Amino acid sequence: MHDQAFAFTRRGLLGVGAALASLPLLEACGFKSGSKALVVGITEDPTTLTSAMTSAGYAQYLSPKIFDGLLGYGRDLRPYPRLAAAWHYNADDTALTLNLRPGVKWHDGAPFTSADVAWSALHIWKVYHSRGRMTYANLIAVDTPDPLTAVFRFSKPAPYVVSALAANESQVVPRHLYEGRDVLTNPANIKPVGTGPFRFAEWQRGQFIRFERNDDFWDKGKPHLDGIIFRVIGDGAAQAAALEAGEIHLSKLIPVGDYDRIEKLPDIRHDDRLYGLEVGGVGIEFNLDVPRLRDVRVRRAVAHAIDKDFILKTIYHGTGVIDDTPISSIYPAFHTDDVPRYPPDPAKAIALLDEAGLHPDANGVRLSFRLAPTPGGSISLQLAEYIHSALAKVGIDAKIESQDFATFVKRVYTDRDFDVAISGGQMGPDPVIGTHRFYWSKSFKPGVAFSNGAHYANPIVDAALESAASEVDPAKRRAFYATFQRQAMIDLPRIPLLTTSSGRLFYNTRVSPLPDTAEGLMGTFADVRLA
Repeated sequence: MHDQAFAFTRRGLLGVGAALASLPLLEACGFKSGSKALVVGITEDPTTLTSAMTSAGYAQYLSPKIFDGLLGYGRDLRPYPRLAAAWHYNADDTALTLNLRPGVKWHDGAPFTSADVAWSALHIWKVYHSRGRMTYANLIAVDTPDPLTAVFRFSKPAPYVVSALAANESQVVPRHLYEGRDVLTNPANIKPVGTGPFRFAEWQRGQFIRFERNDDFWDKGKPHLDGIIFRVIGDGAAQAAALEAGEIHLSKLIPVGDYDRIEKLPDIRHDDRLYGLEVGGVGIEFNLDVPRLRDVRVRRAVAHAIDKDFILKTIYHGTGVIDDTPISSIYPAFHTDDVPRYPPDPAKAIALLDEAGLHPDANGVRLSFRLAPTPGGSISLQLAEYIHSALAKVGIDAKIESQDFATFVKRVYTDRDFDVAISGGQMGPDPVIGTHRFYWSKSFKPGVAFSNGAHYANPIVDAALESAASEVDPAKRRAFYATFQRQAMIDLPRIPLLTTSSGRLFYNTRVSPLPDTAEGLMGTFADVRLA
């Protein structure tokens, strides 16, 4: 991760608008004048451009433009063909056959085949990806009877896998560039070769990442853009100014305080849709290896000190839904309301701290810990500041530790050098794919990001999650997940806050609206147009 991100002030950006107009960013990035290249604001460099082995946010936003998905997903989360033209399960859901689209090529000209799918599933998704380790835990083999057929074989029924084959999730990488090389340090992770509508072209650290149109994309006539530039602008207010000045076309990182002004601009639209594959659950995760955080009364006190309604309305500007269980109400097939609840009640929080033997010192402080927000724009910091303030009222000193994304991931998930983290992640579309990793004891593995950072283990939870994963009867699955949710909310290793898209999407009127699918910014952008 690099810290050379642009740190323009709003006044500075607007002041240099005329100068930049004479030296357009497109030309500076290698595009001809008049090219239809979309410019998207990001706050910092991603750690990788390949999401096959990570669930890190920026990788999931950028890489689906380079790597097409085996399946796409409609607004209702139903799959439709992409690289897989057809698919079917066997009678007991222990084998999933994918019939691949013929004629697809990698960007280097090599043919895309079932060998690529098999190698990616067995050697990357199942091993390195925080959600993939759950999704493919029972995958025992991938048969490749011919170059266009891949048969996933499972030791137990796995009906949820067909919901996990999106471009950002189960991402197929070229076997010929990965086999025999270290997966995590492979140069192809940052100079990727994909199958998608755009090719990787250039990465100027701290400045921009440039993708170019793939003229050999299998979906003829697409993409409609000549390319995409992801421009690094490290401050939300500067992104707002850049959008206002026409320096970028699209951003989801505008500070809430700028919403009203930006919404009134005649050439700016906004999109508040919750895209099913893009939304994530935000929560407070406790490091249970820290002795002072092992007392459940402390964790419950923190929960009672926080007002989720305030968080949703004031910090997230109403974009999302409040979560009182590990499985959000936006996934009604799995959600239950029958769980212990912790409504905002500072007096109750103080009483719990007293019960835990944590009495105020001369400064009124009962407990201190470090609070690490996931880096990702102004909203994350505002949430941390609110939590700091709310906890101070009950005698808890939460010291905010801001850091770049790579440092956050390393400290929380590799070094285990943290107390409490504000962490987010996709929780769906099926709990096996998103939710299990935060609560299943076997998902704890130092070095795997966004996967049981709490180091939580409860045999009741493990049994419920493992039973639900292989159960094909919907009613029985729902019952197993109800048991899990109740126990998790008793133990409270993680306080669910809300499910959100992490901000309002603003875009220039020259940009066509995003397709009405489940993927949102995690889509391929093959259908996006620029007037």
